[in-house]
Amino acid sequence: MAKLRAEECRAFIQAVTEKAAEMGVPVSVAIVGPEGHLIALERMDDAGFITPDTARAKAFTVAAFRSMSPRFADGLVIQQWFKERNPQMLMNAAVLTNGQVVASGGCAPVFKGAEMVGAYGISGATGDQDEEIGRYAREKVGWIHMAEHDTTPESVKRHVNEIYAKVGLGDRSL
Repeated sequence: MAKLRAEECRAFIQAVTEKAAEMGVPVSVAIVGPEGHLIALERMDDAGFITPDTARAKAFTVAAFRSMSPRFADGLVIQQWFKERNPQMLMNAAVLTNGQVVASGGCAPVFKGAEMVGAYGISGATGDQDEEIGRYAREKVGWIHMAEHDTTPESVKRHVNEIYAKVGLGDRSL
């Protein structure tokens, strides 16, 4: 069983804060294990006081929903999926988990090989900026956000790619 270690999380946090500082946006970043338990959390100086809680909730949400289905590739897909089907259910999930469910950009699962070992959430900038920071940090530390040998059914990939196109991310695909 692969694990995401605190040392690896520190390197990711360093890459996040490096990119956020370069962009001039103070953020918070949280990393959780596959069960949604917190591994690491950091709030940059001047980041909003609510951003650590939001970053943690984003990471928890990805861990929870990605564990359920390959359909939920990241927070943007989760958000759009609920928006199209049952927005009230997303609100209920947030209430029932004491605010731990937040569907937004700036979060994704982390895989080692075929195993999901955790998820991260970034909060404090715009959703697009949070996404850009996350992509930069993933690439810098070598984290992958999809299983190495993707077994996602083609119908699910089509659906996720349609959602990406709908939310203006046609350059992204499964």
